[in-house]
Amino acid sequence: MARVRHLISIDDLTDNDLYALVARGAEFSAGAAGRVAPLEGDVVGIYFSKTSTRTRTAFSSGALRLGGRLIAYGPGDLQLNTGETSEDTGRVMSRMLDVLVARTAGDPAEMRAWATQDRMAVVNAMSADEHPTQALTDLTTLRRRFGRIDGLRVLYVGEGNNTASALALALTRFPGTELELRTPPGYGLASAYRERAAAQAARHGSLFRERHDMADLPADLDAVYTTRWQTTGTSKPDPDWRTVFAPFQVTAALWEDSPKAVFLHDLPAHRGDEVTAEVLDGPASIAFDQAENKMHSAMAVLEWCRP
Repeated sequence: MARVRHLISIDDLTDNDLYALVARGAEFSAGAAGRVAPLEGDVVGIYFSKTSTRTRTAFSSGALRLGGRLIAYGPGDLQLNTGETSEDTGRVMSRMLDVLVARTAGDPAEMRAWATQDRMAVVNAMSADEHPTQALTDLTTLRRRFGRIDGLRVLYVGEGNNTASALALALTRFPGTELELRTPPGYGLASAYRERAAAQAARHGSLFRERHDMADLPADLDAVYTTRWQTTGTSKPDPDWRTVFAPFQVTAALWEDSPKAVFLHDLPAHRGDEVTAEVLDGPASIAFDQAENKMHSAMAVLEWCRP
């Protein structure tokens, strides 16, 4: 077997890897992948130090469907809590596990330390600054809906959080795409991600922009995307943050100039905060198809990790 592959950032993927993972996720989603068991005989560790419904279930169910077996760890289960180094944790677990899927909402450097060995694949199921498997889910969902990613026009509204970071790194690598972020003042995309996304866009002939208001929104969009205002595992120091976020609520008015746009949300959602119930539960919403596609894209990632 070839050396394992780690997925800690979208930047860990070559363009061909990214395109193949999205296409493979769409095949799983469409039921066109056939019955495959690339994880037969493998043991997959699922370590989630933060709450999760969709991502944890997606990777657990996906691993089982691919023939793997699971060991689940909660936030208090590992000796990381008693001072063991991340490097030692990774070295030990790599001798017993074939894949480790982890959500920490912390510094991805910890996952990088786990990945300093080449026996166990490490998958970032969410860190503080990036959520790469969510971006793969998002692109899988768009691929299933439109049959392509190239040329799609996407508006992202809300905090420049880990979901937005991963989406910016991924979508800009598809030629002709347009990604516009509208983020509240003081809650934009981290500068490092903004610069990387802009560089990707320049290389791939796509368009990336960010503004901190809701004026002059683009028309004829293919998708409108938002996320929960209170990102999992984080808090906001500004007690008046809701006042800053209020103008960025997604309402039906956004569809006046983009009547064919679909609505995406990584869930969980708070109706009446980042999105109205009319939109989330309306005919444009494919948010729950998107949630299901977490499992299909997770299967694509797990298969890719074990070449």
